Amino acid sequence: MAYAIEMLNITKDFPGIRANDNVTLQVEEQTVHALLGENGAGKSTIMSILFGLYQPTKGTIKVRGKEVNIKDPNVATELGIGMVHQHFKLVDNFTVTENIILGMEPKTKYYTIDIKKAAKRVEELSKQYGLNVDPYAKIEDISVGMQQRVEILKMLYRNSDILIFDEPTAVLTPQEIHELMGIMRNLIKEGKTILLITHKLKEIKAVADRCTVLRKGKYIGTVDVADTSEEQMAEMMVGRSVSFAVEKEEAKPTDVVLDIQNLNVKNVKGLLAVKDFSLQVRAGEILGLAGIDGNGQTELVYALTGLTKIESGNVLLKGKDITKLPIKQRLESGISHVPEDRHKHGLVLDFQLKENFVLHCYHKEPYAKNGILNPKAIEEYADKLIEQFDVRCGQGKDTVTRSMSGGNQQKAIIAREIDRSSDLLLVVQPTRGLDVGAIEYIHSRIVEERDKGKAVLLVSLELDEIMNLSDRIAVIHNGELSGLVYRKDTDENELGLMMSGSIKKVGAANE
Repeated sequence: MAYAIEMLNITKDFPGIRANDNVTLQVEEQTVHALLGENGAGKSTIMSILFGLYQPTKGTIKVRGKEVNIKDPNVATELGIGMVHQHFKLVDNFTVTENIILGMEPKTKYYTIDIKKAAKRVEELSKQYGLNVDPYAKIEDISVGMQQRVEILKMLYRNSDILIFDEPTAVLTPQEIHELMGIMRNLIKEGKTILLITHKLKEIKAVADRCTVLRKGKYIGTVDVADTSEEQMAEMMVGRSVSFAVEKEEAKPTDVVLDIQNLNVKNVKGLLAVKDFSLQVRAGEILGLAGIDGNGQTELVYALTGLTKIESGNVLLKGKDITKLPIKQRLESGISHVPEDRHKHGLVLDFQLKENFVLHCYHKEPYAKNGILNPKAIEEYADKLIEQFDVRCGQGKDTVTRSMSGGNQQKAIIAREIDRSSDLLLVVQPTRGLDVGAIEYIHSRIVEERDKGKAVLLVSLELDEIMNLSDRIAVIHNGELSGLVYRKDTDENELGLMMSGSIKKVGAANE
C-alpha cells in the first residue's frame, strides 16, 4: 500500500509539556484520514510539524516514501502539502484573488501584478472543485463558509495534493458542513489526499476512510471508520464510555428573568438585522435559539449584552430596564455571557490564564483590597476552575492564554461565566471546538444552572445541541421570530422548516 505521508515515532516537547509522545501516523494515498482526539491531545501539534511550523524533538517524516526534513512551511508547500488552519489566515479588506496569490503574485511583462490571470485561474479551480467562489469578492463581505473555501483554493492554487484541514467545521452551519463534505469527496476523486483534524464523530463517519486516535499526546490506535461505531471511537478518544444524551429532569420554570420587547437592531452595514423581536426567558428553563447563521442571532446577543446599540424596543432583566446600561453594569446586574467570538469578546489573549479568570471581579474582595490585587486569592480561584473544568494548559494558571488550544480557551471562558452563577446565563456556541468528553461536562453544568433556578438562553448553530439541551426552542429567521415551541413537541425536520422561513409557528409555547 502506497503511503502519501508517514510520520514515524514523532515526539514533540514544549517547556513543561510533551505534546506528542512517540506518535506514528500513516496515511494512504487518495483517502480521507481523520485525526481524532480531545482538546489538547496533540492533534494540531503533529499537523503543525507536518506543515513545517514546528520541528519534532524526535522522529522521522516520509512523504511518498521519501524521508524529508520540513524545516518551514515553504518546504511543505514545495512537497505539495497545504493546510487550512482552524482560525483562517486571510486579509479582510483584500479580495479573494489577492488573498490566494499572496506571496506568489504572477507578474505581467511590466512587472505589475497580473490580477486578471490569477482571477481566471481561481475561477477555473473554483469550477473544477465545485467551490462557487467569486474571485473578486472582498473577504469582509463573504460568509465564514465561503472564507473557508478561499483557504481551500489557496492550497489548490499552490498545487497541493496533500491537504490538512484543522477543525474545518467548527465555524460552519449544518448546510455548509454538508457542502464541505461534498467538496472533500470531489478532492479525493481528483487524486488528493486529505488529513482531517476533528472531534466530531458524525463527520468522521460521513467522510473519512480511516481514523487515528490520540489521547494526551499518545497514539491509541488506527481504525477503519466503516467498521467502527461512534461510541467505540469516543471511548478510544476519552478512555471511558461517553453518554451522548443529556440527562435532565422536566423543567420547572418560574418568573420571567429576561424580557425582550419589540427589539430592533441594525447590523454593521446599517440594515435592520433584528426586527420587532420579542421573547421571554424564565428562571429554571433553558430556551434554545435556533437559526441558520447570519439571521440576526449575533446582533440580538450584542444588543442584550450592550455590544451594539438598540434602535428601538426594551430589554428587561428581572423587571429592571437595562436597555441603555453600559456593558459592565449589565453584566453586574446579573448576566453571564459566553460570547460567540472567544478571541474578540471572551479573552485578553496576552493575559495569563489566572488574569482572564478574574476579568469581572479583579477589583472586588477577596481578589483586591483598597485597590491592591491579592495574588494568592486570584491563584487559588484559578486553580479551582482549572481543576473543575479540566482546562489543560502547559504552565498552569500562569500560561499565556494565546498559547492554549482553542478548545481549552473555550473551557476557560465557560468556567469563568458559569462559576459567576448569574440570574441569566447567555451562552453562544458554548461547545464550539470541544470534544465529546468536554461537551458532556459543559452540558451537565448548564443543566445544573437551570436546576438552581437560573434562566439560560442558549444560542447555537448545532441543531443537535439545541435539541438535546433546550426545554423550549425559539427560531429566528431573517431577524424575526419564526417559531416558539416546546422541545417535546417538535423535531429536526420542523425546526429546519422554521429556520428556512418555510413555516411559522409562534404561540404554542408562549403562554
